[in-house]
Amino acid sequence: MKTIVTMPGDGIGKTVLPEAVKVLTAAGFVAEYIHADIGWDFWCNEGNALPQRTIDLLKEHKIGLFGAITSKPKDAAEKELDPSLQNKGYVYFSPIVSLRQLFNLDICIRPCKSFKGNPLNFIRRKDNDFEEPPVNAVIFRQNTEGLYAGVEWTNPPKAVRDAFETHPKMKAFKNIPSEDLAISSRIVSRNACRRIIREAFEYATKFGYTNVTICEKPNVLRETSGMMFKEGKIIAKEYPGIQLWDTNIDAQMMWLTKNPEIYGVIVAENMFGDIISDGFAGLVGGLGFACSANIGSEVSIFEPTHGSAPKYQELNPPIVNPIAMILSACMMLDHIGENEKAENIRNAIAKVVEEGKVKTYDMLKLKGGPDVFRQGAASTYQLTDEIIRNL
Repeated sequence: MKTIVTMPGDGIGKTVLPEAVKVLTAAGFVAEYIHADIGWDFWCNEGNALPQRTIDLLKEHKIGLFGAITSKPKDAAEKELDPSLQNKGYVYFSPIVSLRQLFNLDICIRPCKSFKGNPLNFIRRKDNDFEEPPVNAVIFRQNTEGLYAGVEWTNPPKAVRDAFETHPKMKAFKNIPSEDLAISSRIVSRNACRRIIREAFEYATKFGYTNVTICEKPNVLRETSGMMFKEGKIIAKEYPGIQLWDTNIDAQMMWLTKNPEIYGVIVAENMFGDIISDGFAGLVGGLGFACSANIGSEVSIFEPTHGSAPKYQELNPPIVNPIAMILSACMMLDHIGENEKAENIRNAIAKVVEEGKVKTYDMLKLKGGPDVFRQGAASTYQLTDEIIRNL
């Protein structure tokens, strides 16, 4: 029997993760679920949003289901620390980013597939009518490097500034005092590029995609984006049946609403992968339908890509859409070889969406709040129950 480390985290993470576990159980997946502490409360009370006890559980059991996290800027985070911990050198850093780096969860997979009948699906005008192109893109986001590596400074030390000033482009900043300067580094390594690009091609081969797109900005970021595309061209030669495309991130965001159905697997660095995956998620129903996997060589963690939405946490009954969390649990099932159960759950979700009888507020295009039930919205629990009924 598998042991799954459950990390609800903050806000609506505490609402949707138990709903995913209910669906997993109803689908016949038998596991032991162990709760692990993570999130804002532990930052405020302990000065650490990712306690060592949680790290130890993941080291032991290897598989995690994660809900959502609250993150705030440095100064705001310090103000919310317990007074006994303030001014003692504690620095807040996103625990999910920390987990990705600690366990080298370098492969982030974000499927963006439209469900038939979803009122939130992207539509476009065609002549005097409208059409709804089927979207089925999978974004491979390099999860540990790039701008999210966290190598940055405000008021950089002299050694750092001196190093940067060896680059001729730093002449433009020569007269800016260091205390008025913030520097962030975009770091890309060749091995990490090769690993995620190869995984993208393997995924395309396994699931029948005909193209892999590298979405970067090599005309400006010539070294970092250039390395991604250069390695892509080398690896693509090993997969002659799959076309290699390349797009610039800014142009790609424009083309999302032009021809999203032509894209299969898309590969990008951390920041660009985050942007493009949210863009595609908007075409298939928004963050209520956006799932993801963080895959490492030993540990893997599965999470919806939405935030903690604390303004909805206290609503009773809850109004949020649990589908992204449930689809993330399906990705976990796929990862451990329980593909049939995962497909059964996805089919149940598809049936509920297509029937359209039970919809949360987002699917009705309503503004979130306690009055959505009077306007016909289902609660989080009602949508979960309907999915279970259709298993």
